[in-house]
Amino acid sequence: MNINIEQDGNTIVARLTGRLDTAAAAEITPEIQKLAEQADKHIILDCSALEYISSSGLRLFLTLRKASAADGGKLQVSNINADIRQVFMMTGFISLFEII
Repeated sequence: MNINIEQDGNTIVARLTGRLDTAAAAEITPEIQKLAEQADKHIILDCSALEYISSSGLRLFLTLRKASAADGGKLQVSNINADIRQVFMMTGFISLFEII
């Protein structure tokens, strides 16, 4: 699992690559916390290279959503594949996030 974070002005793009399972979620938690500290900005989670997401990964997404809502920022999730879309639909996350 890899996360690449780039900032351009008020927009932050976090590109997730690989499998976001329990072990990977623990590994990238510090980067997610750094994003949460900038939750007043426009954050895009680019999932074009994300192959899998576990409940631990969903929890990280939810952490960012809560921080963004509290700080007046904007959080979007982009480029989810069919499998991840299915997970979002089954868990109700599809209605919690703006999917672009």
